[in-house]
Amino acid sequence: MTTFAELGVDQDIVDVLASKGIVDAFPIQEQTIPLGLPGQDIIGQAKTGTGKTFGFGIPVVQRLGPNPEPGVKALIVVPTRELAVQVYEDMDMLTSGRSTSVVAIYGGKAYEGQIDQLKAGAQIVVGTPGRLIDLNNQRLLDLSSAVEVVLDEADKMLDLGFLADIEKIFTKVAPVRHTQLFSATMPGPIVALARRFMSNPIHIRATDPDEGLTQANIQHLVYRAHSLDKDEVIARILQADERGKTVIFTRTKRAAQRLSDELGDRGFNTASVHGDMSQEARERSMAAFKAGKKDVLIATDVAARGIDVDDVTHVINHTIPDDEKTYLHRAGRTGRAGKTGIAVTFVDWDDLHKWALINRALDFGQPEPTETYSSSPHLFTDLNIPEGTKGRLTTAPRAQAAETSKPRSDSGSAENGGRRRRSRPEQSAREPQPIAEHGGATVAAPEGAGTHDGGGSEHHDGNAAPRRRRRRRGGARTGGGAPAA
Repeated sequence: MTTFAELGVDQDIVDVLASKGIVDAFPIQEQTIPLGLPGQDIIGQAKTGTGKTFGFGIPVVQRLGPNPEPGVKALIVVPTRELAVQVYEDMDMLTSGRSTSVVAIYGGKAYEGQIDQLKAGAQIVVGTPGRLIDLNNQRLLDLSSAVEVVLDEADKMLDLGFLADIEKIFTKVAPVRHTQLFSATMPGPIVALARRFMSNPIHIRATDPDEGLTQANIQHLVYRAHSLDKDEVIARILQADERGKTVIFTRTKRAAQRLSDELGDRGFNTASVHGDMSQEARERSMAAFKAGKKDVLIATDVAARGIDVDDVTHVINHTIPDDEKTYLHRAGRTGRAGKTGIAVTFVDWDDLHKWALINRALDFGQPEPTETYSSSPHLFTDLNIPEGTKGRLTTAPRAQAAETSKPRSDSGSAENGGRRRRSRPEQSAREPQPIAEHGGATVAAPEGAGTHDGGGSEHHDGNAAPRRRRRRRGGARTGGGAPAA
């Protein structure tokens, strides 16, 4: 392994990394840092989780110097808000020993704070295309002095339709600049973009850390499960021995929130990240998960772009991804930095064809998912789940509510003698006791008390054969006359 000091990184940056326990460089960092420091344009082909943020971030910070002048000198463009937060945090750490200031610019948050940081002279901007162009159009963000430009996850920006925005951003930055582009794949439009806006770039195809161990590090389990049994299966998996942080992927925002509510009701410490949440709420969920305050994160694919946590032990695909690329991206949240991990995928009967394509593309050699229920013995042995485990923790809110509500229910029955009494809305406040309806026991009103209906008319009982509801006066029938209409 090569240390950052051996790559020519400034001592203050080396010290900051060392304080976080980061001493040795990943393969992509070994290849990009020596080229990026002198200003070579780079095309880095690397997936998320390979350490590319430091691969491009360290050259950016070091080339700006320890005391850069106020104003935007470096621009890092990313496709999603979550990735913007992640890259911002890494860049903020790298600059913690310098006067350099970093600001994150993305939608979903108020403009004011971001504008204030720009006015204060922030030198490094990390942002998403839409908000960057918006502030630039308002003349609140000046990119004309940006001499360090990075495009991260360029293929994802292509998928999200940001290519035109990227081309527009390139017309706003300094014409003479140092440019780095990173992408997991290199489709034609990205290659054309690089040729148009980069100067003699060197193409680096970086491998994952411990590339040869990628499959060995992750145990892949594929189950054909019934949709009504999935919650119970997942709840039992979450009680597996040595389970750490867990990420559960769902196909839709609604499914993510429903599963989060369900698991929370079963007693698990869950957080969710999906498009129906505000940006602040998503950031709070992600921060709680990274800090360990929550150990189960339920996310949709787009929201998961910012999940860069090394100690995830389990990934669960609540619904099978659409293709092998998405599968690898999801499974890649675990088994990072040489650690081991487990990826569990549920395949519905209607989605067997999707698994067939993924199995063939990734050569898993498992054409038929194993039929699995929450009571299946192999579920417990595969995932090291203690025998007899059920899908609800003993401290689950519903169990607590049942215990606390039971005594109240019993006491209520005793007070009422086991009978429910119906209140009479027409009963006068003057009546100290209710008047029984026909067919029930007669409860007499005090002597001389009057009775009336909702309209205030008196009721008199005659000798008519059909018995109707009657009110009693003084405990005796009222005499004479036909029944009132």
